Order: sequence, then structure tokens, then C-alpha cells
Amino acid sequence: SAFQSHSLDLAKGMETFIHRIDSTEVIYEPRRKRAKLIGKYLMGDLLGEGSYGKVKEMLDSETLCRRAVKILKKKKLRRIPNGEQNVKKEIQLLRRLRHKNIIQLVEVLYIEEKQKIYPFKLLLRFSIHTYMVMEYCVCGMQEMLDSVDEKRFPVFQAHRYFCQLLDGLEYLHSQGIVHKDIKPGNLLLTTDGALKISDLGVAEALHPFAEDDMCCTSQGSPAFQPPEIANGLDTFSGFKVDIWSAGVTLYNITTSLYPFEGDSIYKLFENIGKGDYSVPEECGPLLSDLLRGMLEYDPEKRFSIQHIRQHNWVRKKHPATEPPVAMPPSADRRDAWRSMTVLPYLENLHGYTDQDDEDDDKLFYGDEDVIYSQGYTVPGETEKCRDGLRDTFSGSLVLSRSERLSSSSSNPSRKGVSTYSRIRKLSNCKQQ
Repeated sequence: SAFQSHSLDLAKGMETFIHRIDSTEVIYEPRRKRAKLIGKYLMGDLLGEGSYGKVKEMLDSETLCRRAVKILKKKKLRRIPNGEQNVKKEIQLLRRLRHKNIIQLVEVLYIEEKQKIYPFKLLLRFSIHTYMVMEYCVCGMQEMLDSVDEKRFPVFQAHRYFCQLLDGLEYLHSQGIVHKDIKPGNLLLTTDGALKISDLGVAEALHPFAEDDMCCTSQGSPAFQPPEIANGLDTFSGFKVDIWSAGVTLYNITTSLYPFEGDSIYKLFENIGKGDYSVPEECGPLLSDLLRGMLEYDPEKRFSIQHIRQHNWVRKKHPATEPPVAMPPSADRRDAWRSMTVLPYLENLHGYTDQDDEDDDKLFYGDEDVIYSQGYTVPGETEKCRDGLRDTFSGSLVLSRSERLSSSSSNPSRKGVSTYSRIRKLSNCKQQ
């Protein structure tokens, strides 16, 4: 019929415009990252996101130091109970603290930024964003625990982290500050294994002339709260709250369990309020005694930091009987080295191209074959090696340029040198 012939003609016409291709033929080009400068800092990728705001990586363009920045929007903070007050308090506290086991606040920037008002795209409003520039920590303790099936650390590794936690807590208490939210999620780690106590948003600074450490408010995580808070006491010892939370943290990182659990927050608080718990037998007598002292129901009898330091489990040198838990690859990029995410933005800022990479390789390697001397003589004939040909007379290893380039791609130290040289080169460029 006429209708069918018209449909066939239409289908044939569509085939001339639309071509089906195999997925292997699709060429994907990732979206080029656009550089954003906040003062002297160049923004990198997202590291994490919490209820208060986002955390991104940053690069200080003057010192080339890696930084982390907590980005806080005033509009979002107003929706959170005590949000703005907690941020102001955290900034005030961090500015006066200087300790190797406390996260360091480098700088605070208040930037007024334009935002489009939806659905009126042409209308703009100004919003003040707070940028808290902090020292960079490569990983969080909770992230490390979640990366292994056992969900715990070997005893020697847990002991090392716990001793650093004690140092940080002792400093905070000496400054009259109660943290109130000690837990693995608020403990960060640097590349050299240094522990940093972070997130002082719910911390409390005691009055300089206060007679004791009594507090009356708590906003910490429920599973880490002591019985006096679970039972709703009006006032309680702030320092002993941190001791209890540190005890729950030690219990968790050595056993993968929590001393108290519940299907709901009400049931959890009911179980904490009763104070009944057990310590797994595999913890051993020393660790069990320490945990019971830190998780003592009566705050008056609960261990102090000085008592904990004198405990035999803390003073003992624990052998490495099993391999340590390593820092996991970054979740989004699966990068085992957790490389700097700012580099693509640097390339965008200064117009860096792939040709520059080739020039760097020529400078690093040269165009000719290079002989790497091994310092010994191999008698007999030329023998094949895994990485090239070994000269029979000198015992030297001869690599062609193509072999050197291929080996460099799998060599993390070479990759680090190349990346660092590129950052240095880009930082010396004139900003466009």
C-alpha cells in the first residue's frame, strides 16, 4: 500500500542520517577540568562531603604545599541546628591550637560568590562561602578500617594510633578543651602515619577560671556516648566523656565491634545506660583490663589519661605479628598512590600540553641508548635479562629509549619525579 511504501522510504532515509556503530568505536574524551583559584590556592577534586559542607584538595601556589579545604555555605549552615555557631567555635578553637596530633588550621577565607536563582537564570544573588584551609591528611581511620574484611587493625598498629590519640587528647585537655566526639571517623592520618584529631565542631572550651571540667551539653555520636549522657544527667565530667569515647574507639579498632549496640538510638542509649558489655577473649588480659578501666560505668572510677599512660598495655612494645592495614586506593579514582588531584587544573591554568610531557622525557632520558653500569662482569656470552640486554664484557644493562619510557610508566618513583617537575614548571609560568 501507499502507507507501507512511504514508511519504507522514511526508514531508508533515516538510515542515511543515523548510523549504528559498535561501542568499541566510540572515542571518549573526558571533560577538561577548569581551573579555579581562591586567593593563592588552586582548587582540586572532591575529597569528601559531610553534613556541614564539602572537603576538597587544594594547592598553595606560593609554597606548593598540599592542603585540604572545608567549604561551608551560609545557607546550608542555617538549616543545621547550631550550624553557624559550631563553625565559628571550631575556627576559634583551631586558631589557638598547635600540636602534632591536632589538625592544623592554616587560613580562613570568606569569599562572596555569585549564584543563579532557579528558575530565573538571569537573576543573581551573592552568597558568602567560608573556606577553612587545613593541613592535608591523606586518609581517615574509618576509611582504612572499612577497606579490610576484618574491620580492625593489628594490635601493634592500633597501639601506635592509640598512643598518638592519647597525646592529642592530653594536649586538648591541657588547653581546657573537651572534644566530645572522639571516634575513628574524626581521626585522620598523614602519609607518614601521624594521627590528627579533627572536627572540633561540637567541642567545648571550658572557662579559664572554671573549678572543674563539668559540662552540660553533648552533640557527639550516639555509639560513643557514656552512660551519664545516655541517662540524661544535667552535668557531667567533660574529660571523662573523652576518655569513654577513646575507650570505645580502642575497642572498635582492635575487635571490629562496639561495646554497646541497639536497633534504634533509644535502644542503644538504654543499653549504654545499663553499662553491661563484654570484652572478647582474644583481646587478652592486658587490653581487657585497659578497656574495662576506660569504659568504667562510674566517671569517678574511670581511668584518667595519666592512669592510661601507666598501664602495661600502653607501655608494652607490641610485635608485628601480622601485616599492617595499608591506606586504601582513593575510592573515586582507584589511585593506590593517592596522587595530587590538582595537576589537571594546573595544566588547564597554564595551557600545559602532551607535547610538554614528551619534551620532559627527552630531557630526563635523552634520545640515545643509555648504559646503566652494574659494577660487575658477567663471563661468557650475552645473556637476556628481564629489562634488556646485559653486555658480556662490562656487565652493564643496556636499555633502549622505548624500553625506558615503558618502564617509567610503571615506576612510581619516576612518576612522582615527573609530576613534581611538572608542578614546579607550571608554578613558574606566568598566569594567563
